[in-house]
Amino acid sequence: MNVYARIWCLRHAESENVVAGVAGVVPMSPLTSRGFRQAASAARALGDEPITSVYCSTALRTQQTAAALLVGRKIDIVTLPELAEVGIGAAEAAADPGVRQQTAAVLRSWIVDQQLERRVADGESGSEVLARMTTALEQIARDHDGESVVLVGHVASMSVTFAQLCGLGARVWGIPLPHAVPFLVERNSKSWHCRSWPT
Repeated sequence: MNVYARIWCLRHAESENVVAGVAGVVPMSPLTSRGFRQAASAARALGDEPITSVYCSTALRTQQTAAALLVGRKIDIVTLPELAEVGIGAAEAAADPGVRQQTAAVLRSWIVDQQLERRVADGESGSEVLARMTTALEQIARDHDGESVVLVGHVASMSVTFAQLCGLGARVWGIPLPHAVPFLVERNSKSWHCRSWPT
């Protein structure tokens, strides 16, 4: 496979919103102390990779994770709003188990059943998430032809996107991305490839 761009992707490290069971984008939720340790471990895992740039969403938890990856490297963090977690509208920041169940059901419908028009409350549809994420990924790939970069993102938005772009489909359902575990996504002249989904 003729690779044009290598994007090391990872879900942000453990954050306060995850521990509290708070749903949605929750942009200002920080990492936990465990999360900072996880981010440092991810930095060690990528230590020998010739990374030229690090991308993340505008959420604090992705920026804190990304910052750990930059220790010893003279590169900047690039924040892109298109890499945000799935927006759930009026249900944003809810800690209600019912909202979490609904969010999981909608995500399953996107990934397993290909029903991308469903949404939680008045939030985003799967089609909208896929479109913004794909736009960001394609731009990153164009800007880093022949390079290795890192993308720190979110569990739901990355799962639905790579299920579609890489043809992983329902195989990713039931295997939620672990915190701060890098996995490689490659872009060649024709398509996207993800050889191994982390567990």
